[in-house]
Amino acid sequence: MSEKFLIFDIWGDYAHFKKYYTTSSPLTFSIPPRTVIIGLISAIIGKGKEEYLPLMTKEKAEIGIRIVNPIKKVRMTQNLINTKDGFWTPVKKGRHEPRTQIRFEYLKDPRFRIYFRHSDTEIYESLKTNLVNHRSVYTPYLGISELIADFDFVAEASVANGNSNKDFLEICTAIPLDMLKKIDPQPGKKYFKERIPVEMLPGRVVTEYRQILYEVDGNSIRAKVKSALVLTNDDVIIPL
Repeated sequence: MSEKFLIFDIWGDYAHFKKYYTTSSPLTFSIPPRTVIIGLISAIIGKGKEEYLPLMTKEKAEIGIRIVNPIKKVRMTQNLINTKDGFWTPVKKGRHEPRTQIRFEYLKDPRFRIYFRHSDTEIYESLKTNLVNHRSVYTPYLGISELIADFDFVAEASVANGNSNKDFLEICTAIPLDMLKKIDPQPGKKYFKERIPVEMLPGRVVTEYRQILYEVDGNSIRAKVKSALVLTNDDVIIPL
């Protein structure tokens, strides 16, 4: 694994990372799951839908996710094609309505900072080149194709050292709960946890979920953890 991390921001007007257990009224995860980030990175470097998953497993790619803009959620009603009766027509036919209205939950003004490193130098350098030149092969989006993502290269940082697991650290990324030993709650901070997918097979079958802890306004979390990475820019991260 490379000792260097690429650091870049992704953002947009809205985002929707659909929760797996919602159907008729789709809800969104508060942060993009790891499965979303590897898809977005693969779009930037030009890896197709059928090839990128084996290239972005946890053994090959490490990804940390940091909240930059406070998490805000809104709900909007959308008109969708009504396929309930097994057909579609642009006009009402009998009891069949041509459209159905569904309330979607969206993230408003989302912005996240991504920390990425990879065992394959070619993939790492390809992403670095495209980030620096603000170029992508395929269009990146935030959950669904209508929500186009923008991105910006922030920095490249090396791993300075691992942490002492006896010390409290100011961790800037979401923390997997299985890595957490103790948290030191700070006044004014709002802590939430969520279960997100992190690993997926080429058949789009999720093979691993993790519970994560995050601070909803993007503030760091002071905690003792089993292990973390301290970067040369002083950010302390935990890959998902």
